[in-house]
Amino acid sequence: MTYEETIAYLFASAPLFQNVGADAYKDGLENTMLLDAHFGHPHRKFKTVHVAGTNGKGSCCHAIATALQGKGLKVGLYTSPHLLDFRERIQVDGRMIEREYVVRWVDDLRKWYLDRIGKDLAGVFSFFELTTALAFCYFEDMGVDWAVIEVGLGGRLDCTNIITPELSVITNISLDHTQFLGNTLEAIATEKAGIIKRDVPVVVGETTAETCPVFRRKADEVGAPLYLAEEVSESEPVYSIDLKGSYQQRNVRTISTALNVLCKYHPELLPLPMSLVCGLRGRWQAIQERPLVVCDTGHNVGGWQYLSQQISHQRCKTLRIVFGCVNDKDITSIMMLLPKEAQYYFTKASVRRARNEEEILAMARDNGLSGRAFPTVEEAYQTALSDADKDDFIFVGGSTFIVADLLKYVNDQQTETETI
Repeated sequence: MTYEETIAYLFASAPLFQNVGADAYKDGLENTMLLDAHFGHPHRKFKTVHVAGTNGKGSCCHAIATALQGKGLKVGLYTSPHLLDFRERIQVDGRMIEREYVVRWVDDLRKWYLDRIGKDLAGVFSFFELTTALAFCYFEDMGVDWAVIEVGLGGRLDCTNIITPELSVITNISLDHTQFLGNTLEAIATEKAGIIKRDVPVVVGETTAETCPVFRRKADEVGAPLYLAEEVSESEPVYSIDLKGSYQQRNVRTISTALNVLCKYHPELLPLPMSLVCGLRGRWQAIQERPLVVCDTGHNVGGWQYLSQQISHQRCKTLRIVFGCVNDKDITSIMMLLPKEAQYYFTKASVRRARNEEEILAMARDNGLSGRAFPTVEEAYQTALSDADKDDFIFVGGSTFIVADLLKYVNDQQTETETI
């Protein structure tokens, strides 16, 4: 198969959560253990940092990987979802996995499963089970020293949870994916605390009255040294990152605590670079000036508690928001956080999970918001740009996939311009 055929096979044979949601979710580690045994337990060949949490996982993972890479180490990075290219999920030293490796790995796995079971592996493994195994194999073959591993969903039953890391990190807890993880903060914290391992230090970025006892109890149970970023002394070193957005201030505290704790247990890592250039897209990313256009992947109530404040503080003539979300998010609570004074361009992303734009418009009107509906992100964005004065502010977000569609459109426009 070609690379394009291989990716199409993966998307069709192992449903992708970011596209279809619950239909792609498989709890339990049986399949992961089967793949891990087949490949000879590749995750045991390198040191790892394991990162869970509701928001901020991607920023923390990229920052920690950047710091370790700045020390001259070979560093793997496994995150999800991707924005434009599947290979964003699996990187070594900031470079995406090679297309040829993906093709060869999938082809070899299909042949093995066919020989073993007598049928194709389509529908047997989830997309995330396959991509996690792919990442671990790639990291072993590339000879990485460290790998930073982002949890896909939850923690306890996530297929990344076969690793025993040098450090566990839990960024924060808010209500998200409640159909899988529970509908209380305590229940969600319990699932995410499942990554806390015996005798492995754990850093928790933010806690609440409901979640803190969960983390303390689990850490005590397995003898894991617990570090709460909120209680860390101000004398501890503070790292800086290039990512924008007011919410990144809390991420910086989590990142700094994680790196300081990591160096405490691994003093050979000292000194790490204090200024970290992560290059992560979709985090309060400026697309253009005059009018200023910013996109952000914040997609749940926890994220919008910060985004709505930052958007409202942005000085502009008219605030314009291109907004869409997926159908398993708490849109009712998010609607209550959206700025009332904005002009809205409601739309849907090009994934099956996307909520219909007309449905969003009807809910918005019930919440006192004014705007129009558009069937694609491209059309919504083009209309917002056409309507905007140079002193207006356009925000694009509500979903990772809204941002992905925007960035694809912007990239395509730039490519067309360059070829003229």
